[in-house]
Amino acid sequence: MSYSINGIQQIGLGVDNADEAWTWYRQTFGLNVPIFKDRATASLMKRYTGDQAHDRYAILAMNLEGGAGLEIWQYTSRKPQGQPKILLGDTGVTAIKFKTRSVEASYNALNRKGVPLLGKPVKAPDGRLRFYLYDPFNNLIEVVESSSWFQHRNKTMGGVAGCVIGVTDIDKALRLYRDILGFQEVVYDRTGKFDDVASLAGGEHTMRRVLLRSSSHRSGAFGRLLGQHEIELVQVQGRQPEKIFQGRYWGDHGYIHVCFDVSNMDDLHTACEKAGYSFTVDSRNSFDMGKAAGHFAYCEDPDGTLVELVETHKIPIVEKIGWYLNLKKRDPMKPLPDWMLKLLSLNGVKD
Repeated sequence: MSYSINGIQQIGLGVDNADEAWTWYRQTFGLNVPIFKDRATASLMKRYTGDQAHDRYAILAMNLEGGAGLEIWQYTSRKPQGQPKILLGDTGVTAIKFKTRSVEASYNALNRKGVPLLGKPVKAPDGRLRFYLYDPFNNLIEVVESSSWFQHRNKTMGGVAGCVIGVTDIDKALRLYRDILGFQEVVYDRTGKFDDVASLAGGEHTMRRVLLRSSSHRSGAFGRLLGQHEIELVQVQGRQPEKIFQGRYWGDHGYIHVCFDVSNMDDLHTACEKAGYSFTVDSRNSFDMGKAAGHFAYCEDPDGTLVELVETHKIPIVEKIGWYLNLKKRDPMKPLPDWMLKLLSLNGVKD
C-alpha cells in the first residue's frame, strides 16, 4: 500500500495567548469547531525547543465550510520570543491563505468589522482576486477565491486554503512539496516584479513565484472536508533572505509549521528517506492529545521550514456524548461520510 497525502490538515501558529487568538480567528474567519484543546508537555520536540521539553497549550480549530484548520499554540512554561520583521521571500511560512467564495464580499464584510486591510483586492498572476491583512498578532493573511468547498451554509468564508513559503531555491523545494507531498499542478511559474504583492513588506523586489495546487480528488477520512489546497513558493532575488525562525524556538511567535494529513505513515517515511527528507521527529506509536490521537512526524524542507505529517487515529465526533471515532479500524483511504463530518459542528462554539 502506498501513502496518501490527504490535504493540509493545519497551519501552526505560535502566540502569547491561545484563547485570545482563537476568539479573533473564530469571529473573523469562522474557525469555531475545536478538534482538540489540550495542555501537555511537548517532550518529542526538544530538537526545536533548546533541547528542553516545554509545556504548551494548543487548540486545533476548523471552519466546516471546508479547508484546513489552525493549530493555535501557546507556551505555558516559558515566554515566547517575538518574531522579526518578515519580508516576502524570507524563508519559512510567510503567510496563510483563507478561502472565500467572493473576495469582494469578504473584503467588504471585514472592512465593516473594522479589520485593517492592506489595500484593495487585486489580481494575482493566475487572474484570481485576493487581498491581504495582518492579524492582531502581526501575521500576514491572504484571502483568495476558491472553488473547493465541503458544504454550503450561506457562509462566504471557509478555512485555510494553503500558505506562502519563502525558499532560497524553488527547484530544490519542488522535490519535497511537488514530488513527495503531491502538489503537482503548477498553476503558474513567473519571475519579475508583481503588482499584487507590491504593498507587502519586501514585495517590491524581483522574485520567482510558483503556485502549486493539490489534486481536486482527495482521499483519506478527512479529504472531502480538507479540500483542495495550494502552496506558493517564493524565491526573492537581489537580496539575501532571512530565516524567519533563526535563533528562535518552534512555538515562538508566528507560523511555526505546515501540517499535512496522511495515510500510511510507514510508506511515507520510506519515501522521505529515499528523497533525503528524513524524519527529524517521529512519535512512532500513537500520541494522545486528550480528545484526539494519532501518529505524527516532522521533516524539514531544504531551508529548514518545519513540515508536520499526521496520521489521525482518533477524533471526537460528538464530544458532548462521548462519541469518538477510532480510525485505525477502517480503510485509511476511504472518506468519512459527509453526515458524520457535519456532526463535528455540534462541538462548535457560538459567539
